[in-house]
Amino acid sequence: MGHKILTLSPGSTSTKVAVFDGAEALFRMNVTHPADELAAFERAANQFEYRRKTILDALAEQGIELSDIDAFSGYCGAMGPTVGGIFAIDQKVCDHVLAAGVNHPAILGAPLLYAFAREVGRPAFAVNQPDTDELADVARITGWPGVYRKSHVHCLNQKECAIRCASKLGMAYEDGNFIVAHVGGGLSVACHEHGRMVDTNDVLEGSGPFVPNRCGDVPAKPVVKMAFSEGASEKSMNAVVGKTGGLVGLLGTDDARSIVARIEEGDEWAKVVYDAMAYQVAKCIASFAAAVCGKVDGIVLTGGVSHDPRFVSYVTKRVEWIAPVKVYAGDFEMDALAAGAVRALDGAEPVMTFTGEPSWKGFSMGGAVPDVEG
Repeated sequence: MGHKILTLSPGSTSTKVAVFDGAEALFRMNVTHPADELAAFERAANQFEYRRKTILDALAEQGIELSDIDAFSGYCGAMGPTVGGIFAIDQKVCDHVLAAGVNHPAILGAPLLYAFAREVGRPAFAVNQPDTDELADVARITGWPGVYRKSHVHCLNQKECAIRCASKLGMAYEDGNFIVAHVGGGLSVACHEHGRMVDTNDVLEGSGPFVPNRCGDVPAKPVVKMAFSEGASEKSMNAVVGKTGGLVGLLGTDDARSIVARIEEGDEWAKVVYDAMAYQVAKCIASFAAAVCGKVDGIVLTGGVSHDPRFVSYVTKRVEWIAPVKVYAGDFEMDALAAGAVRALDGAEPVMTFTGEPSWKGFSMGGAVPDVEG
């Protein structure tokens, strides 16, 4: 018997809940929250008691009590930017996330975990929280003064899959260099150098390859022209960046399975577009090899699209000359939360104390450095 870990991830319309016995999931549940019930809350922070009750009800259905749990671990929004790793959740973490001005249920991760943990006198952890930012300074610079790159990636799944790849190769994550491409509704490619994500694209702000519903990198001048054209709005432009671009804009759907079916039926445009997405992912992976002078130990493909053999084959052919390619299709976020808590309990990974100080506060070197945008 291993440590029993409760993991949770509050989303916009549901809360993922799971209980693990070591690495084995005893149960997983995605508790949905009806729109009319959520409408009763003006802000996400006000959903605390509502979400707490739904989690306890889910546990009760499985015959699990809080006293059965050895540690609590979850998806904790609004902590960052911080370095990656494991943080102990305490009152300071809870106060910080609730005061961050973020109106998304992810901010309830830490307060919910801390409340459960205090009730039974057990620890609560935030593992590779979503605002992790470990970028190297050279990776932040753009040619537009005052605009710097930030790290918004699928950090939890990225690091978990890199850890699994390292284990498969017979080494520790901190001892190797890995490039991980998470391709789902969003896409993040990151270069992991000795345990730190030193370079990435930005899932939220629109950089990198285009993906199922996001535009990715595009030439700047046409975008400027569109922004100042008649009928353009900030809302419509942002929609293409984060919701209606990519495969949705080009093919009318973000369902990779239906696109593959169209290709098999002879749709040449679908083939060109889908291959272009895979092509851009491969180029991005190869470019990040330069960040570690070509010394890459493993390349990982993960996320929902990595279930598709066509996509995997296309990318693999173009990057396997760099390093072995490992595929971990889907996402392993709940497993990663449990694994992190186990490492913390076993003393295999240090547990950090949250200070509230960001891991990156802008450039501090001498000379005229433009202000950080945003």
